[in-house]
Amino acid sequence: MTTMTDRKNAAISRGVGMTTQIYADRAENAEIWDKDGNRYIDFAAGIAVVNTGHRHPRVVQAIKDQLDRFTHTCHQVVPYENYVSLAERLNRLVPGDFEKKTIFATTGAEAVENAVKIARHHTGRPGIVAFTGAFHGRTFMGMTLTGKVQPYKAGFGAMMPDVWHLPFPNELHGVSQADALAALDKLFKADVDPARVAAIIVEPVQGEGGFYPVPSGFMQTLRALCDDHGMLLIADEVQTGFARTGKLFAMEHHGVAADITCMAKGLGGGMPISAVTGRAEVMDGPNPGGLGGTYAGNPLGVAAAHAVLDIIEDEGLSERAERLGQRLKQRLASLRDDVPEIVDIRGPGLMNAVEFNVGAKPSPEFTNKVREEALSRGLILLTCGVYGNVIRFLPPLTVPDAVFDEALGIIEDSVRAARGAGRHQAAQDGGLMAGAQEA
Repeated sequence: MTTMTDRKNAAISRGVGMTTQIYADRAENAEIWDKDGNRYIDFAAGIAVVNTGHRHPRVVQAIKDQLDRFTHTCHQVVPYENYVSLAERLNRLVPGDFEKKTIFATTGAEAVENAVKIARHHTGRPGIVAFTGAFHGRTFMGMTLTGKVQPYKAGFGAMMPDVWHLPFPNELHGVSQADALAALDKLFKADVDPARVAAIIVEPVQGEGGFYPVPSGFMQTLRALCDDHGMLLIADEVQTGFARTGKLFAMEHHGVAADITCMAKGLGGGMPISAVTGRAEVMDGPNPGGLGGTYAGNPLGVAAAHAVLDIIEDEGLSERAERLGQRLKQRLASLRDDVPEIVDIRGPGLMNAVEFNVGAKPSPEFTNKVREEALSRGLILLTCGVYGNVIRFLPPLTVPDAVFDEALGIIEDSVRAARGAGRHQAAQDGGLMAGAQEA
């Protein structure tokens, strides 16, 4: 009998990785049902896309209303009002007490690509500084900026020129803020004149890299360095944006405004749309036609984005993210005495993570066992991190309390089960070793 997995393997490039073999049939808020009728709690939210939940009625209605008008004209050919009004909203909402302008694209990688283009055009400089562990997309510039080789760069040949990576400040992995700043100083002394650098790009909380928040002091220092050297600061808020961290934008936690902010994922509530918002004089640098795209700012995505912003405000989702995140971290903290593999619990709002070591070493094996145990119990989780030893939690911010409590129970059971399996395996390994020594 041919399964869906067999069909997928025969039809789709293996380069498209899949975390699960669940084939969705329908979804509602924080729950998904597969083709066989199995129900799952979704703590991935399409990688922080459906922050307002699957099929939020107001998002669905906004899309339906736009469908009744038109689906596509290409804004560069026949423009439309809701594109303009969404740009006006983001210009008001994105951090920064200065005049702003916005462009729309389709994906987060496109937003990053356009941010780099704009920064280079405005400054007349080619260089971009990024960080180890960063993720900025799978296009050539996106994966060049990304600070992780496997699986994003391996086998794709030479990366784009004039990109340098700095160690990301991460005390847990032995990199202090002072270490990172010393590396930046060395970079400017040994490798590139800061007068050739257009921008520094940073995620306020690293996503694929392991959900490590940037220390506020470090972010403030980056801002000052950019000002001193005439560089731009680019904030990649693709995964952190739209109430996920307890603020509409994660940069609000630092009291720092970027010159350019990249957005996608949660903006569209499930519809493909991304945005770049920045200082008006910076955004106005490229000539007409230098920015844009056929599907950029698609009317259905724009309509959904307006609904998402309304929902976040009306339902208090930033505050809800903060409350739910605290409950999740408290539940994980209650396991620490019994589960020494837990080495860190972190993350602002409801962008949370737990990191696992076995002994002193990162353990992707233990981490994946937790993920598998949770999936077997009906909870979808994602892993991340340079070492693959981090589980990240990204439920919809609208998840009902009862479903959230159910998920917390599954998380606890899964962590304990993974630890039990690990102890059993260790005992087996010890017995085999003892037997070998006797023989």
